[in-house]
Amino acid sequence: ETAEMTNREEAEIQISELDLLSSMFPYEEEFVVTDQLAVAELKHYVDNESAEMPSSKVQFILNVKPEVSNASMVEFSMVCALPFKYPTVLPEITVRSSLLSRSQQIHLNSDLKTYLMQNCSGEPCMLSAREWVKDHAATYVDKELSSSSVTSNAMQSEDITFTRLWIYSHHIYNKQKRKNIIDWAKELSLSGFCMPGKPGVVCIEGLQSNCEEFWSRVRRLTWKRILIRHREDVSLEGGGHAEIQKQRKFSTLEEKCFDAHGARGNHMDLGQLYRFLEEKGCADIFQMYFGVEGH
Repeated sequence: ETAEMTNREEAEIQISELDLLSSMFPYEEEFVVTDQLAVAELKHYVDNESAEMPSSKVQFILNVKPEVSNASMVEFSMVCALPFKYPTVLPEITVRSSLLSRSQQIHLNSDLKTYLMQNCSGEPCMLSAREWVKDHAATYVDKELSSSSVTSNAMQSEDITFTRLWIYSHHIYNKQKRKNIIDWAKELSLSGFCMPGKPGVVCIEGLQSNCEEFWSRVRRLTWKRILIRHREDVSLEGGGHAEIQKQRKFSTLEEKCFDAHGARGNHMDLGQLYRFLEEKGCADIFQMYFGVEGH
């Protein structure tokens, strides 16, 4: 059991990450701290037992030139702020570039956030975020250019993406949480299943916006650890209700208890879970949850 990190430990990690960034990117055109006062406060807080928590977040800009031959050295700016609880919580990053339309920028930033949610909880991640932007940002410049009016299309396309989220939790026992999961899924027309116990597994599927609403509610509850292990998005061209129903692998959202008999009755029988997933055509997901790392 690792206890939650203390504010001071988090502050120390932030400082060492900032030091690392300044040594890697010594030039202002690559890395610039926009709020020196916040950094000074943070250092003071780390060095002095009696110091107050800093009053403002550390903010900085990382400029990235993607390695793309035809992108005529265009820059992407990552405007970053570190919440006080970073790295326990994710950094706030907005990627901007003169080449991106509003909808491309929204798309890019939401994909970056998903990447961070899946790969970076609890670890310093500015370098991996920068790497991701370097590798992927340029591909967003040409996305969706065909659409005549980008904004209205962005609004519509939201409605017709079918999403399936595979959520992993250290454990799910709490009756109220289990009730929330079932009630919210019903309210948001999501299907899937919830496997309580340790580990806890939740799969939900339905309209993308509803899945995201569900995830934002669930993650606000208190968890020892919860994350999206895998996400599937299927774009349904102009798809209506019938198209959505066709994509579903589960008919409703039900709680599945695969009881493992024996001393640790709360541990689920993963063999039964595997057979259930196989039946639904999702066996490959099992590997993602319990594969090599052997969770």
